[in-house]
Amino acid sequence: RVLVGLCAVVLGACGSQVVNPVTGQAERSVMDESAELAEGAKAHQQVMQEYSAYPNAAVQAYVNALGQKLAAQSHRSHLSWHFTVLDSAEINAFALPGGYVYVTRGIMAYLESEADLAGVIGHEIGHVTARHGAQRATQAQNAGLGVFAASVLGAVLESQGVSGAGRLAGQVSQSVAAGYIASYGREQELQADQLGAEYLARTRFDPHNMVDVITVLKNQERFAADLAQAEGRPGRSQGDWLASHPSNDQRLQTIRQLATQYQGQGSYTDEGRTRYLQILQGLSFGDSAAQGLVRGRHFYHGSLGFALDAPTGWHVQNEADKLALVNAAGDAALILRVVPPKAGANHTEIIRNVVKPTQGRSERVDINGLAATRFVGARQNAQGQVLPLELTLISGPQDNTFLLQFSAKDGAALARARGGLREAELSFRSLTTADRSAAKPWAIKTVAYPKGGFAELAKASPLANPQQQLRLINGFYAGGEPRAAQQVKVVEAQ
Repeated sequence: RVLVGLCAVVLGACGSQVVNPVTGQAERSVMDESAELAEGAKAHQQVMQEYSAYPNAAVQAYVNALGQKLAAQSHRSHLSWHFTVLDSAEINAFALPGGYVYVTRGIMAYLESEADLAGVIGHEIGHVTARHGAQRATQAQNAGLGVFAASVLGAVLESQGVSGAGRLAGQVSQSVAAGYIASYGREQELQADQLGAEYLARTRFDPHNMVDVITVLKNQERFAADLAQAEGRPGRSQGDWLASHPSNDQRLQTIRQLATQYQGQGSYTDEGRTRYLQILQGLSFGDSAAQGLVRGRHFYHGSLGFALDAPTGWHVQNEADKLALVNAAGDAALILRVVPPKAGANHTEIIRNVVKPTQGRSERVDINGLAATRFVGARQNAQGQVLPLELTLISGPQDNTFLLQFSAKDGAALARARGGLREAELSFRSLTTADRSAAKPWAIKTVAYPKGGFAELAKASPLANPQQQLRLINGFYAGGEPRAAQQVKVVEAQ
């Protein structure tokens, strides 16, 4: 989505020789430093349209101060660096050319100390200091992408991983080019790890804290696999050709070797666990109320005033531009979007102006007291193919119109999933009193670890898998226990 409208920006020059600040070697590049600064500033505006800054001045100031401390010890300390915490539950961090670094509140919730956060930020600073964005842009120009589009695509590949890379590459019909850039980026990830370890050592943080960061990512993989197995659905495939990072096993091995190189080079500062946990007090956890809340297979959107339920075994994917209720096989989904007010004055106009079918029929229906129109027909895509189309328009709360579209890999998948799709569609409703009670946002709080352990903490937790998830956010997913009365993180409804 960040790429929309950017791919027309193309730099026709063949590039020039630029000295890499990290290696000291000359490399051909379509972006000198002034171009990096300009493209980074433009792309930053796009990122902030896609996300929003986390609305907590103390958290923003803390992360910025830590980032500036690390950047001052980097190979490009002269840049004007910008560090932003994004209001996103995604477990991500990424960087843009020119000194723009982003961490999500989602990843902050799973880190244990200031030194861990420094490891994340140091890695992203490494991408900028080694000019990885410019390198991606140079490779991308050869593959037919514009420089600006390529620099943003590089950040998106890093921040969204396999699924995001595939989705965005498909939107611009550049999957081959995206794969080329992504595979090129795997070496860059290892170099960024190396630079992150170096910057930690320069600021007197133990580089071994980068091991903790990769362990957080590995534990996320384990939890996702365990959850998929418990729910009887396939886990995420490994080794996808569009994966933008090396395997976490490979990264762990490399970082342990890197950290060992810094042993004996002096004492390290306190890892800052107490300071970090103080900053996390009250940090939003999970979905933002402004974007709607996923609670298991239920979805609640307070500001838009509606709720929706996924069938048993399905899961909810909440994104900035749409909501998807996806079946267990992952080959069908109900996609919900809010229709822009200018799309039409009524359902008939919206179907004509937005859907633009080549054929079909409409049926007026009532869904939980809301006027709706069900449409079955076909439309022609940009390649001239005639594709089947099933959707429902609902006149919902606050004068908004919602479009619910059946989507599937093919006709057979649609036929298998139609019952679940219809069940999900029929669950759409205005928020009830019970829905509003369930739709309370969550936040991080720290408490002393009790004698009853995680089992005791789980009793009061709103999390779906409380013991597993409490272990996960506290770094004990693989086993072990905190010390008695040690401060640990819990999640509470606000």
